[in-house]
Amino acid sequence: MTYKYTMLALAFTVLAACERSAPPPDLAAEAQRIANESIIVDTHIDVPYRLDEAPADVSRATDGGDFDYPRARAGGLNAAFMSIYTPAKLEAEGQSREKAEQLIDLVEDIVSSSAGKFAVATSPGDVRKQFESGIMSLSMGMENGSPLEGDLANLQHYYDRGIRYITLVHSLSNHISDSSFDENRQWNGLSEFGVEVVREMNRLGIMVDVSHVSDEAFWQVLDISAVPVIASHSSARHFTPGWERNMSDEMITALANNGGIIMINFGSAFITEEARQYSSQRWPASRAYIEEHSHLPRAEAQRQFAVAWEAEHGPMPYASLDDVLDHFDHVVGLVGIDHVGIGSDYDGVGDSLPTDLKDASAYPNLIEGLLRRGYSEADIRKILGENLLRVWQSVEDYAATTSTST
Repeated sequence: MTYKYTMLALAFTVLAACERSAPPPDLAAEAQRIANESIIVDTHIDVPYRLDEAPADVSRATDGGDFDYPRARAGGLNAAFMSIYTPAKLEAEGQSREKAEQLIDLVEDIVSSSAGKFAVATSPGDVRKQFESGIMSLSMGMENGSPLEGDLANLQHYYDRGIRYITLVHSLSNHISDSSFDENRQWNGLSEFGVEVVREMNRLGIMVDVSHVSDEAFWQVLDISAVPVIASHSSARHFTPGWERNMSDEMITALANNGGIIMINFGSAFITEEARQYSSQRWPASRAYIEEHSHLPRAEAQRQFAVAWEAEHGPMPYASLDDVLDHFDHVVGLVGIDHVGIGSDYDGVGDSLPTDLKDASAYPNLIEGLLRRGYSEADIRKILGENLLRVWQSVEDYAATTSTST
């Protein structure tokens, strides 16, 4: 017996020594593998508006911006929702539809001139098929419903042009919904037309996006929608108390109960209270400066403003990767792994992106952070794209029973 116990003790000692000497896992390499082998869907990238102001060929490496093909490919991005963004002021000027058509044309031009690097995706099936073929999918979401111009028939038009989600409103209340940014709550939520818009979007198979809407409008959308809805680029209000642009815990819970999903925005102002406070002063000052210097190219006016602002107020207090991961943890802790995804807002939040998430090559950094926090590969794949694809498919499936569109 003594000999037996001695040998067992020796075996345990050797095993423990082996465990101590085993090299730590290479999480960076594992993160890159997961990025390369998974479908990554980012529901909000503002490339079209960026290129409208400063044309460039994003099928090649570009000097500016957050997205181009080489960086997106390095990051493992497979499906990028191009934001068809119409500034709020265009509704009063009657120019929203013209801008939307122009930006949709621009996305189609990116695809047609990319030598097969990109293809438009109008369904989850397209995304999966193009992933298998090694082609990057460009889907389209309309940021601001102003181009509908009060006519439900325009929803069919934009569905036919490839729009697969609509953010009902942007920075000013419009003819559809009140905005989280606008003190003018003319509808106390949705307008009567907005109610019909939500129902028709359900019928056609266009995802309803509640980013930017007022809290009242959010609750009304959930009451009306027969299918899950998305927040395409929002984060958790828990970390930015009182800021209506982000979502409260109650809203995130209700969104999940509806089957929907919140896509975490990477902009530093969405992530930490310190950055939000800084940006709340910087944003209006920046807009005023650009308007006062309209004779300059917008990019140059932005550069000059940034230099002057930082000289007086100091640099942006950038959020960290860990700060962003805290938002994922918070949502998962509230409602589980099935209701969170990525809505980076690349090319839409200027120079406010967090450290280690500065452009479309950085998704592996996010994955590595999730691995370090104990997320399984299966759960990471849900965050990267499978959750969004599930919601999109459910919207399509419902529409198949209600819509006559082709």
